[in-house]
Amino acid sequence: MATLSTHTHRIARTVALIVVLQVACRPAAGCTGITLTAEDGAVVFGRTLEWGTFDLESRLVIVPRGYEYTSHLENGQTGFSWKTIYGAVGIDGLEKDLLVDGMNEKGLLVNVFYHPGFAEYAPFDPAEAHKSINSLDVCQYLLTTCSTLDEVHEALDKVRVVGVLEPSIGIPAPIHLIATEPSGKAIVIEFLKGKVVVYDAPLGCVTNSPTYDWHVTNLRNYLNLSPVALPSKEIEEMDFAPLGGGSGMIGLPGDFTPPSRFVRAVAFSQTARPTATGNETKYEVFRILDNFNVPLGAAEGEGDTATKGMRSSTIWTTVYDTKNRTMQYHTMHNRRVRQVDLESIDFEKPSKLLYIPLDREKRQDVQHITPLP
Repeated sequence: MATLSTHTHRIARTVALIVVLQVACRPAAGCTGITLTAEDGAVVFGRTLEWGTFDLESRLVIVPRGYEYTSHLENGQTGFSWKTIYGAVGIDGLEKDLLVDGMNEKGLLVNVFYHPGFAEYAPFDPAEAHKSINSLDVCQYLLTTCSTLDEVHEALDKVRVVGVLEPSIGIPAPIHLIATEPSGKAIVIEFLKGKVVVYDAPLGCVTNSPTYDWHVTNLRNYLNLSPVALPSKEIEEMDFAPLGGGSGMIGLPGDFTPPSRFVRAVAFSQTARPTATGNETKYEVFRILDNFNVPLGAAEGEGDTATKGMRSSTIWTTVYDTKNRTMQYHTMHNRRVRQVDLESIDFEKPSKLLYIPLDREKRQDVQHITPLP
């Protein structure tokens, strides 16, 4: 019996080690996106970009009109090509010609979110190579050719989205996207069992896995949540009052999983303070998104070497004002908000992609206000 117990113990430890190694090798991503609308009609979308596995080395990118893109597929093959109709501003990843999110000059937004375990692309067919597009090229394709969600639907019908091995993670990048137009209408685009599936997204919120419709159904478990504090209650001639504000949100999940973050995103965005303008709404979006910052070590997948130089799993946060055509962001290195005004950019002038570092210096911009003696 002692020998059997020891053997069982070893098996259990081995299984546990395998599970830990599998989890540790999985990229840690936990992005969250929300939408708020100002009283003047400005639609503002903001998102965090979490990637706790390694620094994405992201840059600000300005895409001109008339730029030619070609999607690169497996084994050096080329796929779908297109010329940009609209200029756009966004943020890239891995120092490659791909956008993780952005807004074009017409105010259309497209944002990429990780979707592990559920994204499944159409198999590559050499006969369809001319219309095949790498999943990581879909964001810039839609941003640079569409101005409305109707045009997004039409554009998706013209291509075959396929998975292409991304060397940095060893698999085709599993993603889904949210697209938002200045009217406030939004859709979530997913790739399930080889097909493109599009959901209307009136709540304007998105996180990661599982599928978008599952997240919406899960909200039914939290219908009790309210911004109104619970009333006092008398029990056996004793008065019991809430210990503080926020008692209406008791039961709100607080962990970093995508389902919990989706519930919080909806709860916080639906109870946000009223804001008069797009500029004021950006303050509120940044404030809400601070609730979703993920520190290094709080999600699976971190490694000492790969994360060297990183200060957070939340690498950057972006906020887009579709009415005023402005983009703001801050990073894990510098919380100072920086802004790009799309209406001030001449998208005809540059002949190639223009890259701008997100941080000119990777340190906090601190204003010293200590009174001098």
